[in-house]
Amino acid sequence: MKVHNRRHNHRTFRSGLEDKHSKQIEEAGLEVIYEKDTYFFQVPKRQSRYTPDFKLPKKGGFFYIESKGIWDVKDRQKHLLIQEQHPELDIRFVFSNQNARLYSKSPTTYAAYCLKNGFQYANKVIPAEWLDEAKS
Repeated sequence: MKVHNRRHNHRTFRSGLEDKHSKQIEEAGLEVIYEKDTYFFQVPKRQSRYTPDFKLPKKGGFFYIESKGIWDVKDRQKHLLIQEQHPELDIRFVFSNQNARLYSKSPTTYAAYCLKNGFQYANKVIPAEWLDEAKS
């Protein structure tokens, strides 16, 4: 269930990676829609909220871009719950390093975790295909 739309100064980002991705979206001729929507999801025993980083249009709807530098266990668990409770959401991850390990000495990278769990992902920059999809 979508709760509300937030107003946000799209020039103020939480990370350098988000700032970089906003510029890439802008340079592609698209409007930067940053942290506009919020969704509630249930964490066992409590309700939480999720606000995606970037919202881009696509045929028949929209998709979200999540810019991730460090993707800790709490955030990964959150996205599994969101995926389960909001299967209609198209959330795509762009990592500063897709080959980063889930934790020290983990055999699993962010990319491998995404493949295992059905998340779309990219490394460092938003793929041109995703931006082209947003333009059409």
